[in-house]
Amino acid sequence: MTPDTPLPDRKTDTLPAWLLLAPFLLAFTLFFALPALQTLWLSLTESSLTRTSAFVGLANYHTLLNDPAFWDSVGNTFYFALLTVIPLCAIGLLMALLVDRFVRVQGLLQGVFFLPFVLPISVMTLIASWMLQPSSGVVNHVLGTDRAWLADPYWALPVVAISTVWWTVGFNMLLFLAGLRNIPKELYEAASLDGASGFTLFRAITWPALRPVVATALVLQMIASLKVFGQTYILTTGGPFNTTRVTLHYMYETAFTQSDAGYAAAIAMAFVAIVVLLSLLQAAAVRWLAGRSA
Repeated sequence: MTPDTPLPDRKTDTLPAWLLLAPFLLAFTLFFALPALQTLWLSLTESSLTRTSAFVGLANYHTLLNDPAFWDSVGNTFYFALLTVIPLCAIGLLMALLVDRFVRVQGLLQGVFFLPFVLPISVMTLIASWMLQPSSGVVNHVLGTDRAWLADPYWALPVVAISTVWWTVGFNMLLFLAGLRNIPKELYEAASLDGASGFTLFRAITWPALRPVVATALVLQMIASLKVFGQTYILTTGGPFNTTRVTLHYMYETAFTQSDAGYAAAIAMAFVAIVVLLSLLQAAAVRWLAGRSA
């Protein structure tokens, strides 16, 4: 650039970027930012589904802190996440390794593993409830029992978690498969020439290359598991004895059964804060562990 060359107009340079961002910003504002602000305001009022009453400040949040039903639902949600996050990532990784290894039947294996993920939740829960029938279900037939799994306080939530793992593990399989295909084959060839094979290749090449994918999968699955609602609502309706009533289910009941929209909004805001905080802590822990093992 010569001294006589005019400086570029920054407004002109950024105009195309703003035009491209405009549709997203408009949708984000209308469908996320404004509803979030309205929910926050609603949580500070004593409102029903049909009317907004007086401003009550933090009264709903004070009630929430002393509400055992809320904390029980949070505990159930965390228990569900504990039962699903690690199995989903571990089984998804094993599936991806299997698909990547058997080249001749990659398409078939990938389709079989991913097929449950494309099913709508209504179909998934219908299949799960049929398989778990006490008298005619496939599970009891194989195990030789007549247990009512979904009516058992100890087994209901683990069974819902197992059904969820079967339903959604295909998504993680695709994530890990994409990560595996981005690893240069030359690394494996060079290591093989040095005598490395089997688990040594996985430990020295595959696992280090997949760490960013594993971190992403863990965070995504944590958020998805904490947002569980449809499976428990359809399969168990929160029972037996509220042992499968998760936080979103409790919020739904508060809003649409008890018609207490203000308190339901407080539940929603408190739960969003918990999910965000937990996700940030998990992401920081994964990064720390990755740095320690590097």
